[in-house]
Amino acid sequence: MTAMTSKASSALPNFCEGIQYFGEALPSFDTYGATPAIELGKGAIADPTDPAAVYQTLLAADALRYLTLQVTGSKASGHPGGFASQTEAYAALVMLGHKNIITEVGHHAPGFYSAMFLDRSLEDMGIFTVQQLRDRFREKHGLLGHLSGYIPGILAPAGPLGQGQHFAMSAALLHRDKLFPFTVGDGGLGEPYIMSAMAHFNTAYPSVTNFLPVLVWNGYSQEHHSMVSLKTNDQMKAYWHGNGFAEVVLVDAKDFDDQNQPGDYVDSTAFSFEQRLAFTKAVLLGMDKAAHSALNGQLTVFIIKQLKGAGVHARGSKSHNLYPKDTLDAPHMISALQTRALPVEAWQLVRTNAERAGGGPAAKTVVTEFELPLPDLGDLPLEEYAVGGDPKVSTTAMGKLVGIVGNKDSKFLVTNADGNEASGIGNINQALKVIHPTVDDLYNQAPDGQVYEPLSEDACAGLAAGLALMGSRSLWCSYESFAINGLPIWQTVTQAMAELRRPTPSTITLFTAGALEQGRNGWTHQRPEIEAYFASLMRNGNVFPLFPPDANSIQACYDWALKTKNKGVVITASKSPLPIRTTFAQTHQGLRDGAVLLHEVPGDQQVVFAVIGDMTLMPVFEAAAFLETEGIGVKIVSIINPRRLYRPDDTAWETCSEPDGGFMDDAKFAELFAGNALIGVTGGAAAMLEPIMLRSNCKRDTFAWKRGETTASAGELMAFNGLTAEALTKRAIALVH
Repeated sequence: MTAMTSKASSALPNFCEGIQYFGEALPSFDTYGATPAIELGKGAIADPTDPAAVYQTLLAADALRYLTLQVTGSKASGHPGGFASQTEAYAALVMLGHKNIITEVGHHAPGFYSAMFLDRSLEDMGIFTVQQLRDRFREKHGLLGHLSGYIPGILAPAGPLGQGQHFAMSAALLHRDKLFPFTVGDGGLGEPYIMSAMAHFNTAYPSVTNFLPVLVWNGYSQEHHSMVSLKTNDQMKAYWHGNGFAEVVLVDAKDFDDQNQPGDYVDSTAFSFEQRLAFTKAVLLGMDKAAHSALNGQLTVFIIKQLKGAGVHARGSKSHNLYPKDTLDAPHMISALQTRALPVEAWQLVRTNAERAGGGPAAKTVVTEFELPLPDLGDLPLEEYAVGGDPKVSTTAMGKLVGIVGNKDSKFLVTNADGNEASGIGNINQALKVIHPTVDDLYNQAPDGQVYEPLSEDACAGLAAGLALMGSRSLWCSYESFAINGLPIWQTVTQAMAELRRPTPSTITLFTAGALEQGRNGWTHQRPEIEAYFASLMRNGNVFPLFPPDANSIQACYDWALKTKNKGVVITASKSPLPIRTTFAQTHQGLRDGAVLLHEVPGDQQVVFAVIGDMTLMPVFEAAAFLETEGIGVKIVSIINPRRLYRPDDTAWETCSEPDGGFMDDAKFAELFAGNALIGVTGGAAAMLEPIMLRSNCKRDTFAWKRGETTASAGELMAFNGLTAEALTKRAIALVH
């Protein structure tokens, strides 16, 4: 195909401004391109066997290739190769009316942006022309290198591999009548938990099959051949069948090659035009079959097998990303763009179909562009225990409220890796039932339960965080020591929530059995280092770790968390009976200010203990009693909401989509924490104490977790880590003298 520059073109549609090359007339365009295959007022093609529909699907695929390459080339940066190898599949989905498309692959971002441009979604962020598309790529407040919730029409973030299925399954669970395809690359197929997550979901929800993995089997990963590149088609089908997929639809470009390309992976753009149409027809028909299968109760996968980089500047892994040499002025880039160039009338046709598909631009139609209606929870029946009364289990007190939330909100889901009973929250299972095909009252199992229990923290965190991102309430429960295995997707979602253009329920967690309770279980159960991660995330501005000191406090913390939007709220509490030290009013103050005074005895010399956690208060109160006999004044301050103790400029709160600028002011900080010495105490990572240590001008020190050890009691484990009344007392006396 020869090409001409845009300067030589007349009657150019405004959106085409910035397209550098236009092709000459295409074969049979007058026959198959005279009118849009998606009729006015319709959201999809009428018949996937219609030659005009096939023809126009091919045009859409090439338009996506061209835009993806020109956009990335405009910055000599970005990733065109992976998306280019499956544009026929993406185009087929759109022509069939499916726009709720998610991706596993952050490197598909420029392709998704191109699709959002074609259907006019990006006009919501001021991008009307290809030139503006080019200008805003990889720019702040523009089109980021990886997908984010900031972009109109994009359903979910993408970047870390192994996560896309969670978003698709979450959306499918909430919207049973819509299809949620998600693209997954063969290079990322080996990421942990993708297949096991879908298998467990299918066992728990056998009728929810309206999510559709679209495997982009192109033979290559980012820098080398993919690890599944040597599988035969039969072996690949067997792999998916063996993981529970009832329907496997595979379309292999090799079956249509008339150019004798070597190898198992070929480039369909090198075929004759007739064979390109034949391949596109097979993709369109295969995708139609897969979509109907998925929407009608069959766990289904669609696989497109085509060489990575099909139709762009390079092939294989060499097409994965651009380097500084890959500018729009480079001969190989010019040649690739000219080869893919479409005539002006084809661009207008592609845009019209894209805009009509699915009932309008994705930015106006996909499920994440709307707030999900949720039932009003009303006032939860919190039960306030008497301060100084019988010890209570914090997690159990919260579990009672969780059961009430689930009974009021049928969409609400609790996830736990088979450990609610062990975490003191068996009452959640009793109230909401564990989702399981085997009905068993002894184990609180029922097929229609609201407790999701895969033996995978990734699957637990993924579905819970995914549901929150999609607009529903959820709760991820875990042992603090195991939660690290589910943290990556939870972090992805909290970052996405900070950028979202709509409010959504916060993603809430309950982490129980802090390391101090796990001494007798050995060091494998002791990993409070995760608290250092949350301490770092606090600076994002929308992550709020909460440390309720007792069973009253945890109820108030959960009640507060339920009312928040676009936050990541981490509640950490013990599963052991502990003293009641606070009233609801005190926790409300602690949530608002960050901390609350629990105990004060004045003296000529004053030691302030700033304490994070519940069990850690025990040696602190013991140390305080001894110091008081020595005439040394003591204040014990419980840190409930440490994010409030930063200074406003310490976090990026003002950049969050639902900004929360509440921080303790300097006067209040001095009132609570001023003294002759300040000792920060935590059973977790010392990093969580940073806000206090940054602002205090006292002599100060920290007592914190060092490492796990097998012990017979919590006290023995605390002693191993230096968290004893004797050590606290000794250090306090040294600081004040």
